[in-house]
Amino acid sequence: MDKYFNAVYILEAIPKLLPYLSVTFMITGLSVFFGTILGFFLAVAKIKKGKISLKIANGYTTALRCTPSIVLLFLTYYGIPAITKSLGVNLDDVDKTVFIVITFSLQFAAAMCEVIRTAYDSVDKGQYEAAVSVGLNSFHAYRLIIFPQAFVVALPNIGNSLLALIKEGALAYTIGLIDVMGKASLIIAGNFNAHALETYIALSLIYWVISVTIEQIFIKTEKELGKGRQIARSI
Repeated sequence: MDKYFNAVYILEAIPKLLPYLSVTFMITGLSVFFGTILGFFLAVAKIKKGKISLKIANGYTTALRCTPSIVLLFLTYYGIPAITKSLGVNLDDVDKTVFIVITFSLQFAAAMCEVIRTAYDSVDKGQYEAAVSVGLNSFHAYRLIIFPQAFVVALPNIGNSLLALIKEGALAYTIGLIDVMGKASLIIAGNFNAHALETYIALSLIYWVISVTIEQIFIKTEKELGKGRQIARSI
């Protein structure tokens, strides 16, 4: 089989890869959803600075941010079933997607914890006191005054964390998930490693388009929301 570089194979590979983006987006979406929820509670623990909860939150974020994604994936995929089996629960039939979502949710939570905490700390606490002094209760003060400003500050870091998650998610193929990266590996194996370079270039182009699109969406959203913040400051 011909193994010389042929750009035509790039164009042929892209349509074969694109349908599997739905799996990649599903994993990313679920991981962002559950990771953000967990990250929020971890951030609250750090903001409240309770003695025990602060130590737990700090320990969690340190451990997760220092663990390589692929190591965490293997720990989750092999570790959780091993633990449950010792308790008499067999998880051998559970879809591997579940373990992948757990892995990247845990990892995304560690990133979001710091994003939320630093964004909250960037907002002048005097604004909360001013909001309460004019009759707003705590819930409305946070919802209408604190959170909108913190969200604008957090946007760039949220975008960076999302891009990192999408790229790290490519590791899911290592345990057999057929997403866009897994499909690329199957194409290369089916060609007996011929035209692997062209296939990986096609895969790179897809990731580049996704990354640039997400980056531009976050930049434009930040600019639009930032306009309102600037107007509020000038009043």
